[in-house]
Amino acid sequence: MLASILVIEDNPANLELMSYLLSAYGYSPHTATDGAEGLRIADRGAFDLIICDIHLPQTDGYEVARQLKSDPGRRAVPLIAVTALAMVGDRDKVLAAGFDGYISKPIDPETFVRQVEAFLWLDKRTSLPPRPAPAGGAPVPVPVRHTVLVVDNLPVNRELARSILEPHGFRVLGAEGVEDGLAVARAHPCDLVLSDVCMIGGTGYDLIRLMKADPRLAPIPFVFITSTMMNESDRLTGLGLGAARYLFRPLDPEALLTEIESCLREAGRIARGDDSDR
Repeated sequence: MLASILVIEDNPANLELMSYLLSAYGYSPHTATDGAEGLRIADRGAFDLIICDIHLPQTDGYEVARQLKSDPGRRAVPLIAVTALAMVGDRDKVLAAGFDGYISKPIDPETFVRQVEAFLWLDKRTSLPPRPAPAGGAPVPVPVRHTVLVVDNLPVNRELARSILEPHGFRVLGAEGVEDGLAVARAHPCDLVLSDVCMIGGTGYDLIRLMKADPRLAPIPFVFITSTMMNESDRLTGLGLGAARYLFRPLDPEALLTEIESCLREAGRIARGDDSDR
């Protein structure tokens, strides 16, 4: 049986990305959004590894480490810090607190799971990466079918979308705000826009208004995805501006792929049945 892993992280985007990556490799992630909750969950379940941020509400990562490592029944469970701390001596301080390893933020989606696996017993590791690889070790290229522009001010959200879409034949372009998103859409033909609502230099509502006012960009399907603007009135506003979908995070990767392909099909950018790679 593959490892059961507890992830303690208060940032929703980081938590979603780590959980998705672990799930994609076949692991069973369990989540907590603060240190106290993480300790309660650790008490109730048997975990093969625990991943923990340092700066957490209520009970920080150092206290989590102290309590876990002082418990004879849990001190043998590998405890990995995932943190943005970058000052000289921070790594030594983390390890001295009881952590068995240290992974820096922002995490690299291409290497994160392999870094975590270094702390797992061999019989708890997966041997199957999400993408097939030939004997030489280079990833097998996936033919590009469509281009998606992801507009979000958080790099972790853009990387999450990239990690979900690229293995299924999507080319992913990134932009961090309204002005940047509009410029990328005008410079690079794309088949769909996936946009956050709250962003730099305006909102996703501003972006869709500008795109729908441009005859060249207006036909492109526009999808909102948000973790903050989640009222029914927000959803109706987005749809009223011309969005094809208004989605809420966290969203299962398979559900996101289904929604995107449905939008492309509805817009005539993907033929019915032309999704045989999934």
